[in-house]
Amino acid sequence: MLHCHFTPRPITPFVTCQLSTSSLRIPSPSQPTPLPPPLLSLAAKSIPDSVSSPACSLQCTHFQSCSGCTHEFDLHRPVIVEEATQFFNDLGVLDFTFDSCKLWGWRCRAKLAVRGSSISPMIGLYQEGTHNVVDIPDCKAHHPNINAAVELLKRGITEFDIEPYDEDQGTGDLRYVQLAVTTYSTSLPSSERYKNGKIQIALVWNSRNETSQNSDKLNALANFLWKNGGVRSNTHLVHSVWANFQTSTNNVIFGNRWRHLLGERDFWEHVGGIDICLTPSSFGQANTQAFDSLLRKLQKYVPYGASVADLYAGAGVIGLSLAATRKCRSVKCVEVNKESKLSFEKTVERLPDRVNSSISWHHADTSKEPLSWIMGSDVVVVDPPRKGLDASLANMLRDISSFKRKVKLLSKSPPLMDDKKDEKRPWVLRAREETVQIGSTTDSEPNQSLPQTLIYISCGWESFKEDCKMLLSNKAWHLEKAHGFNFFPGTQSIEVLAIFKRGQGVPQKKKKVVKKKKKRL
Repeated sequence: MLHCHFTPRPITPFVTCQLSTSSLRIPSPSQPTPLPPPLLSLAAKSIPDSVSSPACSLQCTHFQSCSGCTHEFDLHRPVIVEEATQFFNDLGVLDFTFDSCKLWGWRCRAKLAVRGSSISPMIGLYQEGTHNVVDIPDCKAHHPNINAAVELLKRGITEFDIEPYDEDQGTGDLRYVQLAVTTYSTSLPSSERYKNGKIQIALVWNSRNETSQNSDKLNALANFLWKNGGVRSNTHLVHSVWANFQTSTNNVIFGNRWRHLLGERDFWEHVGGIDICLTPSSFGQANTQAFDSLLRKLQKYVPYGASVADLYAGAGVIGLSLAATRKCRSVKCVEVNKESKLSFEKTVERLPDRVNSSISWHHADTSKEPLSWIMGSDVVVVDPPRKGLDASLANMLRDISSFKRKVKLLSKSPPLMDDKKDEKRPWVLRAREETVQIGSTTDSEPNQSLPQTLIYISCGWESFKEDCKMLLSNKAWHLEKAHGFNFFPGTQSIEVLAIFKRGQGVPQKKKKVVKKKKKRL
């Protein structure tokens, strides 16, 4: 499903929520230049006005028709926070916190469908349960410059008579557009960088490649966007223009073929203490500021000099941020999508000189022999998709205490390069071919240790609850801390950072009693 995205319009001033809850940290939203109204997401549309905070309400004209938003009031604290607080309370975590972050103009990455006609193009999201596109020019969730870029794109569509895609007929030229904001600009004061974000525009064109029919219109549209929004225009809005070619009739947005048309090729952002490079095909968090807050919190739970395994790593942003900020001995990133390799390599090139870790990236499926990926690690970080952990990985982590003997056998076996069974395990061969190694390998002696800390980052609350209960079922782990983040204000979505430690642990109530007794002494 597409995420909530939209177009430019005159700016509406931001408001600040006054909250008394100590666990919430809600920064006062900055006032952008062409800022659109606040944002919302997926949540409960039935919160009575009488218990809602007007200062934290969505006030979006698209609320009734747009499928991207379902929570109109109390953006700072979605209803699901109460359920999460109770869930963690029942597991003995009594200090669950929730960081609300930015409430409006937070979305820095949007995929929007393009429909309608060249005279009256519609750019937005599908109406819930249909493939009818709702035009959302005043979406409060979008970074204001996303709205501005959509408005500019509409002008170009009309000027060059570009036909939006017709799903029923399979005709038309422009199917979708992806808009990504980079707020990375060292030429500006840090306080000015967010509102001056530049837009990477990726046009999904209904053809096999750049030489197909109507390629002249694609080039004309790209040139129009760059002339009116590029670095030499009166209003510098556009970072770069890309084309993706897709002719499939399924619901997959992107095809396999990409072409850089105009502007900068590399797209940089600064999160978690490092510069990261993302390609248009890379996965990127929509809420950049909330993601940065999560990374800063996560770093506190990783000991200096630790060895880290980063599973479901993508371009390795989490692992690399730990290498830079926690001086990790080693960081191993494992990702099934080979497209992330290039972004990882470019990000590594910009790591600070002080980083002296053994860093590797592996194109591999963590569900295949997951034990081999976490061996020798002090800390394992998992950031799975919404469906949660792969069953094989979840089962291995649950039963980790019983794997000590197998670890010893694996560490005594010949290295992968000498394994005569490789031909029967093609995933090993692929992982080996796609491995990127930075720095020397850490130990001359094989490390037989198993992780003592598991850090789980979850974007799917229901799947997390199931995984959490399963991980705790064998008492090999206990849940030590949990934090929530409002990655999608206006929705019933919650991003969770959960810290598990090996062993049964001590309930928080008992810890508090002990501390009080010590103070009396």
